[in-house]
Amino acid sequence: MKSNLNYKAQFLAVVLTGVSAVAAHAQRTDVRDPAAGYPGRPVRLVVNAPPGGGTDILARLVALKLGDAWGQPVVVDNRSGGGGIIGTETVARAPPDGHTLLMSFTSHVINVSLHSKLPYDTLRDFAAIAFVATVPNILVVHPSVPVRNVGELVNYVRARPGQVGYASAGSGSANHLAAVLLESMAGVKLLHVPYKGGAPAQADVIAGHVPIAFANAVSALPHVRSGRLRGLATTGLKRSHAVPELPTLDEAGIKGYEANAWFGLYAPARVSAGILEKVNSDVQRTVALLEIQERFAGQGAEPNPMSVAQFSAFVRSEVARWAKVVAAAGARVD
Repeated sequence: MKSNLNYKAQFLAVVLTGVSAVAAHAQRTDVRDPAAGYPGRPVRLVVNAPPGGGTDILARLVALKLGDAWGQPVVVDNRSGGGGIIGTETVARAPPDGHTLLMSFTSHVINVSLHSKLPYDTLRDFAAIAFVATVPNILVVHPSVPVRNVGELVNYVRARPGQVGYASAGSGSANHLAAVLLESMAGVKLLHVPYKGGAPAQADVIAGHVPIAFANAVSALPHVRSGRLRGLATTGLKRSHAVPELPTLDEAGIKGYEANAWFGLYAPARVSAGILEKVNSDVQRTVALLEIQERFAGQGAEPNPMSVAQFSAFVRSEVARWAKVVAAAGARVD
């Protein structure tokens, strides 16, 4: 009888152990990794610039390859206007599930200093995901402008204070600030002509309606090479490998000048760390593809792989850097 009771006790212990193990496994698997199976449907990639500009061109290259890797379409949605603010706000209000992402340019970190009030918090409302590329701006003029170099341009503008217009992608855009920085460092006064994006701004310079622009190399290079625009200088501290014949503004006499454009990918705040890491990893694999590197190189774009943490720190440092530039120039958009 005692043996039988021992057997029953042992059997009951085994059953209870099995039940506990099943419960524990169920508890573990119930807490699912949000990145598992991501993306589960098409991803919307909001581009806060119009079609045809540098942000749009790079976004579509990356979107195509990410879609191939994920087995889900990555649909580019152009939401331009307000120097990038309209499209950026769209993403800030989106559900934090990783299925709405933002491709933005340098203005993302500039707008917070230029505007007294934004409809979102640049740092708090976004999760920085991945650095895509850095691209020099090119100081371009319409071929009818009688200047061949930066020195001649400065003299030309100085003789016509406030009369020579420059086109920008909008108030607060990176090329707007590039011109503001030139005004401040060269001691000249230009006339700002803002557009709703870089593509329409560049189109009017090509047409001769506005004489000057700081255009990013991705969109400007084909027109510089064809002669429809005259390139005078690039905005980095070193010459661009895509147009090594052009000096930098620093070399051309505006010492210490630097105003490159860069592009990055963001998500609404509170997207899971797992999804951020997955997208970052897949973006890094995408920009490492030979095909993409060749396309980037032909457009003057240079990838700069960063981890999620590194890119987040970079964004914060750029907010601080451009705040000093805006303050020194006395620029404001309200």
